[in-house]
Amino acid sequence: MEGPTLWGLAIAFAILFTVFRALELFRSRDRRLPIFRKGFLTDGAYWLFTPFVTKAITRICVAGVAIPFAFIVYGKFDRELILQGFGPASRLPLWVQAVGILAVGDFIGYWMHRAFHGRRLWRFHAVHHSSVDLDWLSAVRVHPVNDAVMRVAGTLPVLALGFAPVAVAGIVPVLTLMAILVHANLDWDWGPFRAVIASPRFHRWHHTDEEQARDKNFAGLLPLWDILFGTYYMPKEERPSRFGTMTPVPTGLIGQVVFPFRRQASAVRSQSTAGERPQAAALHHQA
Repeated sequence: MEGPTLWGLAIAFAILFTVFRALELFRSRDRRLPIFRKGFLTDGAYWLFTPFVTKAITRICVAGVAIPFAFIVYGKFDRELILQGFGPASRLPLWVQAVGILAVGDFIGYWMHRAFHGRRLWRFHAVHHSSVDLDWLSAVRVHPVNDAVMRVAGTLPVLALGFAPVAVAGIVPVLTLMAILVHANLDWDWGPFRAVIASPRFHRWHHTDEEQARDKNFAGLLPLWDILFGTYYMPKEERPSRFGTMTPVPTGLIGQVVFPFRRQASAVRSQSTAGERPQAAALHHQA
């Protein structure tokens, strides 16, 4: 599979920028963001950094799991063998495998996401939560360690169960677009399906730092996990109005990448079942 190109990323950015800006125009004026909202330049830098640097690091980490696994199962490393899966699971219809992969991956992702809101991993995930003007472009503001750990954690169970990763190859672009969509400055919630599929409104509640919604809505695709484990939050009438984190994350890309490794960052803690978010930086309020 070919990697990203500058030209391709530029075209994708132009299309997404135009589409989401047009959709925002359907909102009342007080709910729109400025074209060059806070953090726009930082997230623009991430638009290049994430596919070229972060994803490269993640691929190396995933290979560090897949290669030993291949030798254990097949006695050699063969990318095509890995993609085709093994055992009873690999003989299921591809669409069934795709459903299984998505469900398993989202379940693991739910618990890993909760782990990143805990004391040990929060400083990496705080980078993603540092957007105070949240929109579609905020989706790419992800620390390399956050991305790599999440992807490795989701890959290992899928491989161990014998599913064929090729089953979801065709929907990867759809999942990527979905990840971008749920960060959009929109109030969409899919109506009667709001508790079935993650929506912009569902995920925007996750990004708010309003006390009643902190550490809620962890699922990336299926709110079912939040419903089952008591972290679902979707009030009927209210909308989140405040985004960001009290953790003092730097505003620039380089500062954010090194932030979790700084010695003083060890004092930064997030809210968890036994702790509280540090009361440090002022939050931006957005209607």
